Amino acid sequence: MRIIEEYTDSPIDLIEVKSANYIGDFAIRVFFNDGTNRLVDFKPFLEASLHRSIRKYLDEPLFKQFEIIDGNLNWNDYDMIFPIVDLHEGKI
Repeated sequence: MRIIEEYTDSPIDLIEVKSANYIGDFAIRVFFNDGTNRLVDFKPFLEASLHRSIRKYLDEPLFKQFEIIDGNLNWNDYDMIFPIVDLHEGKI
């Protein structure tokens, strides 16, 4: 058995959410630290979910209470969160 380890001196660039603005109708404009911004429409995901802990976010005032924590969008202390790569691609 042969184990190979590779190391790099260059830092790994991690994509993070820097800011986000609620646009309306469950859409959020998300700005990333690499200069990218995406308009992410969460409504189809919320409406398609059968799980009540997700569907409760169809309550717009509750949905609008997201925060940016550790570079990601977060609802109610990790009650709802999405992979950063999905947000960066604008697809959830």
